[in-house]
Amino acid sequence: MKIAVASDHRGVRVKGQILAQIADMGFTALDFGPSEEKSVDYPDYAAKVGEAIASGEIDRGILICGTGMGMCITVNKFRGVRGVSCHDDVTAEMSRRHNNANVMCLSADMLGDKLLNRIVDIWMKTDFEGGRHQRRLDKIADIESAVGCGSTAATVERTSCSGE
Repeated sequence: MKIAVASDHRGVRVKGQILAQIADMGFTALDFGPSEEKSVDYPDYAAKVGEAIASGEIDRGILICGTGMGMCITVNKFRGVRGVSCHDDVTAEMSRRHNNANVMCLSADMLGDKLLNRIVDIWMKTDFEGGRHQRRLDKIADIESAVGCGSTAATVERTSCSGE
């Protein structure tokens, strides 16, 4: 499994820690930047991961900024991305088990190293349950497609932009 990890300047140290952890778990860890703590704009790095998920280039992503919220808002603009902000064991586990989250967003400023390591471990090891949860993800995908075609969520039907 290929995992992209990116941050803004506030998350560079944590990003290095997470890259090492993922590699130690036997996954392919890809550094999507930045390489130094010089000020950068988090949307640029969230977009790199969002594009890679949407294209199928990578399987999952982990994004780190001061709070994790800006990265999460940005990455969810990409079709097929299910980005979540995780801050404890439960959010890490349930985001995978019920939502099949493919991007996890973390706070560099509010989470300690031990908790970060535990959250990453849980998120990487937890499988999607499928079943009734897949039906719900299918509905989310329908909404995503319809809204992308100019529809509103209230008018979502199982149609493509061409009306098929």
